[in-house]
Amino acid sequence: MEAQTAPRAAAPLPPRRRLALPAAFSSLRHRNYRLLWMGVLVSSSGDWMDQVALNWLVYQLTGSAVALGLLNLCRLLPILVFTLVGGVVADRMERRRLMFTTQAVAMLLAFALAVLVSTGLVQFWMVLVIAVGRGVVLSFNFPARQSLISELVPRETLMNAIALNSATLNLTRVLGPAIGGGLIAATGVAGAFYVNGASFLAVLYGLARMDIPPQPARPRRSMLAELHGGLRYLAGEPRLRTLVILALVPMVFGMPYMTMLTVFASDVLHVGSGGLGLLTACTGAGAVGGALFVASRDETVRPYRLMLTGLVAFGLTLIGFAVSPWVWLSVPALVAVGFSQQSFLAVNNTLIQQDVDEEYRGRVVSTLFLSRSMVPLGTMLAGFGTAAFGVQATVAAMATVLVVLALLAARALSAAATVRIAGDRL
Repeated sequence: MEAQTAPRAAAPLPPRRRLALPAAFSSLRHRNYRLLWMGVLVSSSGDWMDQVALNWLVYQLTGSAVALGLLNLCRLLPILVFTLVGGVVADRMERRRLMFTTQAVAMLLAFALAVLVSTGLVQFWMVLVIAVGRGVVLSFNFPARQSLISELVPRETLMNAIALNSATLNLTRVLGPAIGGGLIAATGVAGAFYVNGASFLAVLYGLARMDIPPQPARPRRSMLAELHGGLRYLAGEPRLRTLVILALVPMVFGMPYMTMLTVFASDVLHVGSGGLGLLTACTGAGAVGGALFVASRDETVRPYRLMLTGLVAFGLTLIGFAVSPWVWLSVPALVAVGFSQQSFLAVNNTLIQQDVDEEYRGRVVSTLFLSRSMVPLGTMLAGFGTAAFGVQATVAAMATVLVVLALLAARALSAAATVRIAGDRL
């Protein structure tokens, strides 16, 4: 009788390899964040495309630059009124559900405008009503979206996730208007609005597919009491308060340079409208590079120093651009301005989200959205300064404030309570 051989054990399957990604994209390994990132990439491109189409529509309807200003005012005022309330709601509701709701309402508004335009029923007052509605929706969407990121990735990956999100938003600032301009030429304004409405499906799909464990229930008080509690919490945290101030004040003294690029292109560099497009693109390219640079950094390597260095570099490179009389020097200077500005903002946002107690995250993050109101204030200041002293001296002086602010912040942060994040040093 032949000896029976024992059956051979099945060879073990090789372990499944994780997706190899560059360090700058490491947060995409997390499924929930990847779903959000893909949705934001599509829907944010649609938002920028919509902004181009909306301005074009209003100018076609009215032929008035004042009407364009009124349109943007209707989008800004609800943000000023409702953003802090949106932060309270983001702390009371499940943030994914809140974001899903706001994105769904925004989609309905986009389709409503598309139908009005395609049927020829649209009137200027209707556009203003929809603009107000969008401003309100945005006031609740921003705190929910920014606060949600911390629930989708581990703490050690938070800086990468926030920086990658910033890089994506800056990239869509370039892609969206380019696509929108082509759509308007090919299909008319209504086509751009329909495509924007459809773009919301990407982020709604991603939110629906996420698997997020339920958050513990929080005790609720009145809306006003919770809003006051959030502001009192922020006032009682010196380091966190300094970080929020650093997020807002540079919007007054730094960001107005974007509006002043028109004056530089016309009166300083003499490059015309084509040159203005090049200068604007340089800031966008630099911002994408700066965000990816931060995304590739190790979060344990002195993030406070990285943030303050970014703010100082923002001021110094902006001074360099302001005093430059040559376009060949102004172009790389603007790339450096965009790079350092976005590096500073990405790290600043990360440190705020790492430092804030979860109970107050939505309310604190909502204060950052007030930066949208700071830019027009700074632009008005830059306009008066330009009329009195010239655009180069004005922008250089405002940029100097950024450097001084960074030095004062370094001192304030040194005097604040010990940083909670292990390994962080100034």
